[in-house]
Amino acid sequence: MQIGRQTLEVFSGALMDLATLPPSTSPSRLMSQGLAALAALVPHDAAWWGECSGGIDGLAPRNWLSGRVKLGPDFAREWNRIGASDRFALDSIGRLDTVVCSHGFEDPVPAVEAFARRHDLFSAMAITRVLPGSGLLQFISLYRGAASPPFEAAHRVVFKHFSAHLMQRWSARIAELLAGSDLPGSDAQGLVDARGEFAYLGARLALLLRERFPQWNGTSLPDELAEAAERRPNQLTVGRRRLLVQPCGDLLLLSLQPQRRAAILPPRELKVARQYAEGHSYKQIARDTGLSPATVRTYVRDAYLRLGVSDKVALGRVLNGPRARRRTG
Repeated sequence: MQIGRQTLEVFSGALMDLATLPPSTSPSRLMSQGLAALAALVPHDAAWWGECSGGIDGLAPRNWLSGRVKLGPDFAREWNRIGASDRFALDSIGRLDTVVCSHGFEDPVPAVEAFARRHDLFSAMAITRVLPGSGLLQFISLYRGAASPPFEAAHRVVFKHFSAHLMQRWSARIAELLAGSDLPGSDAQGLVDARGEFAYLGARLALLLRERFPQWNGTSLPDELAEAAERRPNQLTVGRRRLLVQPCGDLLLLSLQPQRRAAILPPRELKVARQYAEGHSYKQIARDTGLSPATVRTYVRDAYLRLGVSDKVALGRVLNGPRARRRTG
């Protein structure tokens, strides 16, 4: 496919501009600057980026962190209500590293169509990638309204390559900010800006906050923690876990503290967790225990949260350790 010389020059200039941003540039500003540069390459009427899950919690896909260009402040919260039925988003989550497009308002799900019409999302183009170390996915979506022409094939090519650079730079900036911490991995940490909005969020921390604060919208610090977090450094209690809050440049770094002893699992959850750590699939465990695969997935998720682990190897190590015990109640 032919890409014009002028486009290549603009592309190169945009990358050079990103490289000249000060090292102290916040992740959110880095992404905003990048999207502004992308607009010169792929004109769009609105944009949305952030972190999402693709079923990591056994429930519907969800947006956990959100940045917006010319979209309302409640956009992410509205999308979370219809995300499980949004075929465009599900397609992007299901085809990682691939540009997906849609055109038109019509959708078999009335709520999804109403959402698209309300925000004038007539044409959409998105890409979703794994966000290393976080346990979550990272996405960028561009939109054009009904008065604008649809995205062209050449736009897809430019968008794919420029977004790869932008996402990589954003991830590298997050890694730099977290590098000074000797606390748990990045899936157990988060970064919050002065407005209380997350600039980064790891899956383990996200799942704990959602479990503790069911009404939490997922894109900003829960109200119950916001006031206490202003006193820093500080150590908060979230359920049975301790959350350390400390300055990180212009941001706040939130870190789940390691548990001092292995949490105790109920007998049935312990059996499921052991079988999963031994390599059995959700379906195999479901057949053996008489549970549904969805329930097995939930038990595994809960075991991860209680034991403070983020992968199967760590789960097996904790369960087989000398402190692992079974609760009889």
